[in-house]
Amino acid sequence: MKWHDEVRGIYEIALKDMRTYYLKPPAISWGMVFPLAWTLAFYLRNPGDFADLVPGLLAMTIVFSTTAAEAVVINFELRLGTLERLLLAPISMTGVLLGKVMGGFLFGLIMTAIVAAGAVLALGLRTDILSLSIISLLSLLVFSSMGALFSVSVREVFEAQTLLNLPRFLMVFLCGVVYPISALPEGLQLLSRLLPLTYTVQGLKASFFQGAEPSMIRDLAALSLFLFLFLLPAVSLLKRRFR
Repeated sequence: MKWHDEVRGIYEIALKDMRTYYLKPPAISWGMVFPLAWTLAFYLRNPGDFADLVPGLLAMTIVFSTTAAEAVVINFELRLGTLERLLLAPISMTGVLLGKVMGGFLFGLIMTAIVAAGAVLALGLRTDILSLSIISLLSLLVFSSMGALFSVSVREVFEAQTLLNLPRFLMVFLCGVVYPISALPEGLQLLSRLLPLTYTVQGLKASFFQGAEPSMIRDLAALSLFLFLFLLPAVSLLKRRFR
């Protein structure tokens, strides 16, 4: 198998998933409308500087857009038998999973870019574009991989979405999206350090309000670790499903 066949296969799988699953009203509503409505609800409850909520809004957009369909796509295709057909192409099992991950990544990238551009233009925010791009791209990969891991961990489609809702909403409340981590009890602060969204929010805040600094290196390192912690078990579980 040649490497360019593998890359082409990943690309084609990602585009297929975009057309089939992601560019549909339910995925778009979860990916962009839901985070906007959630943020607006917090703003109306306690009006203040909306700019302070932008990093949290982008973080929620990253999480919900990448996992909007990622958590159900693999199980859905396993039940239909369509995933097996992909293996007839010159592509490995790892390539198939990466194609699925890239589908969520691309959809998340589109949603996040729209929200980020709208926030920057509407509020006149000044941001470090390079650091914002790096932290956003890595975060998109992390949470798309998380969605894939949850998908291959269960047998039924509805189980993946139900199971994924717990960490998604837990992260919204514990990772500094709407409440500062420093305001949480000490035990919850420790728990927040074990969740990937904490490092996404910290990196986004640094991009908008502080500029690139050494702490962002730690955020990127933590997110890179989470990427491998999600991706490697997902590949292993998918291979086991086919055995």
